[in-house]
Amino acid sequence: MTPVSIPGIRIGTVGAGIRYKDRDDLALVEIDEGAAVAAVFTRNAFCAAPVTLARRHLAAFANVDRGKAYLLINAGNANAGTGAQGLADAKTTCALVAEHAGCALASVLPFSTGVIGAALPVAAFRTGIPSALAALSEAPEAWDRLARAIMTTDTVPKCVTVAFVSDGREYHITGVAKGAGMIRPDMATMLSFIGTDAPLDATQCQQALQRAVDRTLNRVTVDGDTSTNDACVLIATGATDAQARMLDAAGLDQFADALEMLTEQLARAIARDGEGATRLVVVEVSGGRDEAECAQTAFTVAESPLVKTALYAADPNWGRILAAVGRAGIEALDIDRVDLTLGEIPVLRHGQPDPGYHEPDAAAYMQGEEVWIRVQLGRGEARARVFTCDFSEAYVRINAEYRS
Repeated sequence: MTPVSIPGIRIGTVGAGIRYKDRDDLALVEIDEGAAVAAVFTRNAFCAAPVTLARRHLAAFANVDRGKAYLLINAGNANAGTGAQGLADAKTTCALVAEHAGCALASVLPFSTGVIGAALPVAAFRTGIPSALAALSEAPEAWDRLARAIMTTDTVPKCVTVAFVSDGREYHITGVAKGAGMIRPDMATMLSFIGTDAPLDATQCQQALQRAVDRTLNRVTVDGDTSTNDACVLIATGATDAQARMLDAAGLDQFADALEMLTEQLARAIARDGEGATRLVVVEVSGGRDEAECAQTAFTVAESPLVKTALYAADPNWGRILAAVGRAGIEALDIDRVDLTLGEIPVLRHGQPDPGYHEPDAAAYMQGEEVWIRVQLGRGEARARVFTCDFSEAYVRINAEYRS
């Protein structure tokens, strides 16, 4: 599907030679004055220099006569684990945007992804930023170019548009994401940028973004590793109709639902494109006392190397799933109340093998490109889903050779 452009947002991408050859690896997103901007960031203690600076600049937005704002994004170098020099380099790149675009320094939010511990090649930004500014476009294709420019080990770009109607007006939300490895977000995914033409203020954006992230992008795991650079940004331009009013309570609910639909599609795309993955896996845990224990159980199953390697082999080795549920740390779990289903195939009922279970049927189901593991804890009404993938030999090879 061709993405829908968002009025008030322009995107320019260039090949700056930061790490990759013959492809775009530097992007600028220009945001019109008056747009609301919200973001969530990694909770990793070793957060990257651009995360530190983006947080500071975003916090200063309300106190800056910023005019237009900019997102500066690069792939191939994370600028993480680089100390004081890394922070200075991030500031330098923001200052370059401010100089060439004629905006305030605090109006530039930097984002990086790639190899950790390598110095940021600032010289590439000196030549790349003017070119990215010259390439700014509001065309729908610019969103696809952004999705491609931020890729690292991703095999496909991830770009989604959804629409919703409020008070007789149609609004759009378009978003991109990157991520295939070092994925177990504690906020969002490695990088994600979302724009909407709906009229919202910054507080409404932050609330809707946090809700959507908690339920979708925070429920993705490829390998259990939280990145140093995770960030997700939401921009609301309100540019569909000059006469449009701010969304009322019903409109905000419609927007929140549409945003969650979009972020779930991005979350599924990330898990499906996990490094070396051959299938998307959805782990759904229900019957918990609260959502937290359902998510805890789902993540334990989704991150088990034994479960993930069995999934790669299309082996319905349900004992591995059961063992993961048992070690998830759920207090006073009554195993006699636990059910397990693969897709729609009952495997375990009340802690015992289902009499009708037929392993060849389960093995055939496991061959599919999307596998659902459903666990019922039998102790409440809460539920949670986690999106993951299988582990293959390719995952080891990709990560062994990543810095080569």
